[in-house]
Amino acid sequence: MCGLAGLWAPAAGHDQAQLERYGQQMGNAIAHRGPDDAGIWVDAGQGLALAHRRLSIQDLSPLGHQPMRSADGRYQLVYNGEIYNFQQLSQELASLGHAFAGHSDTEVLLAAIVQWGLEAALERSNGMFALALWDSQTRRLALARDRVGKKPLYYGWAGNTLVFASELKALWQHPQFSNPVNPDALALLLQLDYIPAPHSIHKDCWKLQPGCVLWLDAAAIMAGPQAHQPRHDQIPFWSAAEAMRRALDNRFTGSFEQAVDAVDRLLADAVNLRSVADVPVGVFLSGGTDSALVASMMQARGQGQVRSFSIGFRGSSHDEAPLAKAVATHLGTCHTELYVDGADALAVVPQLPAMFDEPFADASQVPTALVARLARSGVTVALSGDGGDELFFGYLRYSRALRNWAMLRKVPASLRRRLGSAVGEGGRTGGLAAVRAELDAFGIGDVYRHRVQRWRDPVAIVRNAGAGALDSIYQQPDPLAGQGEDADAMMLADFSCYLPDDLLVKVDRTSMAVGLEARAPLLDWRVAELAWSMPLAFKHDGRHSKALLKQVLCRYLPQEMVYRPKRGFGAPVSQWLSGALQPWADALLDRQRLRREGYLDADAIATIWSQFKAGQRKWHTHLWGVLMFQSWLQHWQQVRAQVPGQQR
Repeated sequence: MCGLAGLWAPAAGHDQAQLERYGQQMGNAIAHRGPDDAGIWVDAGQGLALAHRRLSIQDLSPLGHQPMRSADGRYQLVYNGEIYNFQQLSQELASLGHAFAGHSDTEVLLAAIVQWGLEAALERSNGMFALALWDSQTRRLALARDRVGKKPLYYGWAGNTLVFASELKALWQHPQFSNPVNPDALALLLQLDYIPAPHSIHKDCWKLQPGCVLWLDAAAIMAGPQAHQPRHDQIPFWSAAEAMRRALDNRFTGSFEQAVDAVDRLLADAVNLRSVADVPVGVFLSGGTDSALVASMMQARGQGQVRSFSIGFRGSSHDEAPLAKAVATHLGTCHTELYVDGADALAVVPQLPAMFDEPFADASQVPTALVARLARSGVTVALSGDGGDELFFGYLRYSRALRNWAMLRKVPASLRRRLGSAVGEGGRTGGLAAVRAELDAFGIGDVYRHRVQRWRDPVAIVRNAGAGALDSIYQQPDPLAGQGEDADAMMLADFSCYLPDDLLVKVDRTSMAVGLEARAPLLDWRVAELAWSMPLAFKHDGRHSKALLKQVLCRYLPQEMVYRPKRGFGAPVSQWLSGALQPWADALLDRQRLRREGYLDADAIATIWSQFKAGQRKWHTHLWGVLMFQSWLQHWQQVRAQVPGQQR
């Protein structure tokens, strides 16, 4: 795993030394993503610099060094990720006349681009990646991101310069990156706990969306951000929505047992591909279905004892560490567990703004950071169970949304809208108010949005947020436009938004902060497309969610280890804010401070903070998003103040 950064200033007239200095500053800002090696390539005539930080996983020799030039001299590549099927691609390319100096997947990817072109090469690639590719023949720059969005890629303008990188902290190093806070993105943060692509916390700065390629030339750079439309300019080479529609049109027609066989075979292959590395490989083990299945398949490979890692919480009723240990004991893994208390977890909180670069409010970021640090003490690569819930109907909120929508549809729409009313933020806490908030739903998407959002009306809290600020798939009444079942539409929304912009961000930033590569076999695109073709009854049998995955797991573990209540991997935010974190929160939520900064409605925030401290309302989920923004804002301003020649 690695990090990339770069800039393109076709009209700025930078010399070689200045481009190298900017590129090195940007690359150094993400050194944690690649502590093993650093490289930079500059074309002063074009005003272009590409920087790379390397975490050596495949081909530890200098032959894997980046930026890497294609054998024909046409392309320069910086690339973050892994192409898991690079060995098969290498054999195919060798048969077509390509020769390889080393055995890195970067060299294979470049040869594939030479042979088939960028988009076709990416379609053939099974992996996780973000990349920047310079084509010296057409004088165009391509930015691309993997199908699911495992690896991040930001881009934006710093004056008349295009800047791009794996993390925002690299963009901040350009002295002209003066892009202010985007209030619409802040409203999205309060609604969802994260900022979905293509948006970012900054104006004139975006995230590349999963499965997309963005081609840019000098004219596009000089036209500036006002000429750029991310939803139009980012061209998909793979779309989750289109892939799901194809799968729904070609449903799996076999029996349940045949479905179990198919998932078992394909997932085992996905695990095998992700277990290949020239460094030690382990697994995150929580005790839940998904991570237990990945660990089971790794151990079943017979390639030696697997190393597994889990975190336990002292005094918590949601502690899964004993379950993880029982699974590890049965499988025979070399298991490492670490029990932490509130003080250990709270020590991570001040590090979150620097770790995430963008305000991010999923509080499970804290235990995830702790388990990543633990795993890095023993391995360089760790497999995870991410993706099982979104693909195999794993969330309880799916069933609740289906139940509510079934009841609502029995009432005529005109009557429902007369009965419904604006309930304000109180509707988020449940009860009759929550039911009334769903009465004006046009489709399952509207009902499901109430299951996943935090602030019900964040635009009312964020100053200068526009009426159309809440731009995400969760605003669509039916994400599948009538195709498939309501359950499919909810899972598509989560796969397209919650998964890449919350769960995968959380894992990427916490693992990369300690130089650990995380891999997710369940997010192999072949597994996703197979899962989408399966009937809902195979995923939820009326008693158990993820019925299909659980039945696969029964081939590796006793049933009593498989059929256990699901426990969350969360954090006791309410307890923290009522205790050790209260002084920290008091300072960040000071009414005068909020007024002076001018981003949020200071009186509204102060009111709910007072109610929370008085024990009147459970506002901790609302407040955590505000606190993560406030903490980030302070960090961002401090970093920018230290950039030489910076403009505000």
